[in-house]
Amino acid sequence: SVSQVTDECRQGFTRKTCLFGRAHGSSFAHRGELRRAKRIVVKLGSAVVTRGDECGLALGRLASIVEQVAMLQNQGREMMIVTSGAVAFGKQRLRHEILLSQSVRQALHSGHNQLKDMSMPVLEARACAAAGQSGLMALYEAMFTQYSTCTAQVLVTNLDFHDDQKRQNLNSTLQELLRMNIVPIINTNDAVVPPPEPNSDLLGVNVISIKDNDSLAARLAVEMKADLLIALSDVEGLYNSPPGTDDAKLIDIFYPGDQQSITYGTKSRVGIGGMEAKVKAALWALQGGTSVVIANGTHPKVTGHVITDIVEGKKVGTFFSEIKPAGPTVEHQTEMARNSGRTLASLHPDQRSEIICHLAELLTERKEEILAANKMDIDLAVNAAMLKRLSLSPAKLNNLAIGLRQIAVAAQDSVGRVLRRTRVAHNLELEQIAVPIGVLLVIFEARPDCLPQVSALAIASGNALLLKGGKEAANTNRVLHQLTQEALSMHGVREAVQLVSTREEVEDLCRLDKMIDLIIPRGSSQLVRNIQRAAKGIPVLGHSEGICHVYVDAEASVDKVIKIVRDSKCDYPAACNAMETLLIHRDILRTPLFDQIIDMLRAERVKIHAGPQFASFLTFSPSAVKSMRTEYGDLECCIEVVDSMQEAVDHIHKYGSSHTDVIITENENTAEQFLQQLDSACVFWNASSRFADGYRFGLGAEVGISTARIHARGPVGLEGLLTTKWVLRGAGHTAADFSEQGTMKYLHENLPVEQPLAVQRDSN
Repeated sequence: SVSQVTDECRQGFTRKTCLFGRAHGSSFAHRGELRRAKRIVVKLGSAVVTRGDECGLALGRLASIVEQVAMLQNQGREMMIVTSGAVAFGKQRLRHEILLSQSVRQALHSGHNQLKDMSMPVLEARACAAAGQSGLMALYEAMFTQYSTCTAQVLVTNLDFHDDQKRQNLNSTLQELLRMNIVPIINTNDAVVPPPEPNSDLLGVNVISIKDNDSLAARLAVEMKADLLIALSDVEGLYNSPPGTDDAKLIDIFYPGDQQSITYGTKSRVGIGGMEAKVKAALWALQGGTSVVIANGTHPKVTGHVITDIVEGKKVGTFFSEIKPAGPTVEHQTEMARNSGRTLASLHPDQRSEIICHLAELLTERKEEILAANKMDIDLAVNAAMLKRLSLSPAKLNNLAIGLRQIAVAAQDSVGRVLRRTRVAHNLELEQIAVPIGVLLVIFEARPDCLPQVSALAIASGNALLLKGGKEAANTNRVLHQLTQEALSMHGVREAVQLVSTREEVEDLCRLDKMIDLIIPRGSSQLVRNIQRAAKGIPVLGHSEGICHVYVDAEASVDKVIKIVRDSKCDYPAACNAMETLLIHRDILRTPLFDQIIDMLRAERVKIHAGPQFASFLTFSPSAVKSMRTEYGDLECCIEVVDSMQEAVDHIHKYGSSHTDVIITENENTAEQFLQQLDSACVFWNASSRFADGYRFGLGAEVGISTARIHARGPVGLEGLLTTKWVLRGAGHTAADFSEQGTMKYLHENLPVEQPLAVQRDSN
């Protein structure tokens, strides 16, 4: 019965309760607000629905789109689809029928199976639409049925919107379908529509003619008071000039006043609505209170999640907004940082040192201002752990200033330093020179002291810097950044360090692969893992885990063992360089040393987890370890037993994270083997794992600790923020000069790097 069908279709909606909605009559101001969109229109352009040959449907793309729409519908949203594709589907069917009938006629007339060349007549679009509409709808219905989602077909023409009674009837029908949790699938009735008239899609503020599915989707979205219109086509979004041209840039957010800055190219490969039509339709919908995103629905890597990404507020396509943000966009900030960073890199080393020293002075001179902002953040802290990370004090600021002055000294011998000099041939000399990496993005959590440290390292290395701090330290970060820019201003490079304070999600920042050269995450292992996953084409310098081991050898000193194990675990358990696994040589079991280790850990209230081998030696063992790859980050550790130094090395290679590992032994030969064989960023002998730190290494400060195999490893200070370039100075040399018939020979002589930078040339 009809009531049974209605009940089935309502089930998904009645089970869901979602916090959707927006202010009446106004569109969403920011992408992040799109998560609240309840009523959504998805417009599928011809290029999205049809195959590359324009004959038939792109079934794979269509299936992934249907899956996303069904998922959002089942969340309690009201989804509508405006679709193209009837003409293409009908063209495929009619071609098949024509070919079949021609082959039958030829076979009858010729009496044999050899067919002559068959010409394909031009197929009229309205006939194709009539033949394809039912098949297209049947396909949608079959696909949505897989997700227990009901659909309904609605065909409209321009007259349905201009006639008040028809418009009211259409509105009433769609409202009832949405109320019953049915997805309406809407298309223009292309079997009866007249040919489109160019440049007639906008006839005024309150009227938009249904020239194509762009204008249909816009009209429908406003008529139905939709929260969001997603227009999918075969371009990434709106560009400031035709896509493919040299200076074309994808526009992230488009404002109504920006129309003059756009140059339009040709329209899509299929369909009748070009980008200009899409923009006009989008602006019309925006004026009617519906938010709009134009995005690519054909890209194989993103089609499977493009709609859900948009609804989650991710930076996909072009978002149309009526409200311009107060500050610059992150793209603009990055451009400013890069341009100012190039000037910073060209400064004399003394000038970069002066900037850093001035920043160090400001940290102490303006400490009252910094601490007042810090108190605002502390008052909002939700727990003791966050309070400890957030808190600044006069002593901390003094220590920061000392560290910055160390960096200022190191800045004297960084950018422009000649690493290698070679005389390639007579009057042809080559230099390898240290240069900045470019634009750094440093993402850090609730540690405001990170901001001046990282800023100083970037300044010393001549790098532009984008900083994205945790919202927990927003007030402190703002003041510290202002002081940093004040210091930079003394040599005209104020914009080289930027603080991203917009609503940018970390994942969106990680997609700026054409603007950012290196990402450095500073924070929890979860933050680092998320950034490593999200980074698209940008290298990430850091470590996701700090599973550090301390191995107590059979020939270890009792005093050293107790001191080193206590410090490695208990000095700061949350640090990435704290010990997480204690490996003990089997000979130490049931000795006074072993008892002292256990007594010390218990006295420090360290919870012990037993590894499999350790547990097998005990009658009553501590709780069994769940995983040997655990970073506890607290007063907890795992104890495991090994038979030899080699077994300890093998264990660390299997379960460690290549961060920092320690051996405690009095046997120098055993220690040297451990140091040579172990493949970790930091390997120590008779020293606490807590020494794995840029300040303790004498680097002044660090941007983080890297376990990567290329570029910098271990604590990354100034040197890790530099790369190199090759400078060749010649006198008209060509490669042909060195061929068999040439007159010159390669010398490849190593020259001392202490020579002046200007290459000394022979007088002749």
